[in-house]
Amino acid sequence: MALALALSLFVATKEKTFAAEQQVVSPDVSLWPILLYFFGVVAVVSLILFFIPLSKLKIFFRLLFAFMFAWGVFIVSYLLIPGHAKDYACYALAAVAGIIWLFWAKIWLHNTLLLVALAAIGATFGFMFSPWTFMIFMLVIAVYDVLAVRFGLMVWMADRLSGTASLPAFIFPKKTGDLNLNLKVIQVGELKKETADKREHTILGGGDIGFPLMLSCSVYFVHGMNAAILTGAFGVIGLIGAFVIQKVWLKGKPMPALPPIAIMCLVGFLIGSNFLG
Repeated sequence: MALALALSLFVATKEKTFAAEQQVVSPDVSLWPILLYFFGVVAVVSLILFFIPLSKLKIFFRLLFAFMFAWGVFIVSYLLIPGHAKDYACYALAAVAGIIWLFWAKIWLHNTLLLVALAAIGATFGFMFSPWTFMIFMLVIAVYDVLAVRFGLMVWMADRLSGTASLPAFIFPKKTGDLNLNLKVIQVGELKKETADKREHTILGGGDIGFPLMLSCSVYFVHGMNAAILTGAFGVIGLIGAFVIQKVWLKGKPMPALPPIAIMCLVGFLIGSNFLG
């Protein structure tokens, strides 16, 4: 998460310069539209995964994820590559990234492209919301995270998506050499059946990283870099706390990581915005 935070905030600095040059102003989206959008997406994806066979979903989700990764590479490269003739280079890099993942989805490549995509999402969408709007949104989603894990929705969705070889999560193998394995070997349902000490892979949901990145970038645009770094650092502490709780208390059982992350982000945000921003 620390690496993702550093990349996202670096991209955010470039976006701030770009927005100033182009005289782009934050739309300051209110809370209700993003809540309706989020839960609408969850409902639609759940219905699709429930009613449509995986054999028919595989191509759709593979293309969707390839597009998302290509978009992330395009945004990051566009903001980082200097010069006026960068458009073709950015489009080429984005196309190459999406195509390679589509046909050669190694775990290390998946993790790298997801990291870049989340950095782009954090910087782009962090610009669209005020910090307090997104902080409240995170706290609401944290409650949803608890309920989704408690009643099995989160694990069921992840298991279905892993069956399409498209997983919005980071995969950390126990053995470093397994980073070169194909993404198809990851089946969330099978991992759930194994005890924690026998699992060959650990899964970390992309939202557990993406939401703190968006909040940190939002804090940066309003309160400055110091407050943003502090907010993100407290988010890292929350993530570590979630890992410790899962390993020591829950003995490897699935747990919602977002609640401790959101609470610690709130603490960091309050300190940073009041004393550093």
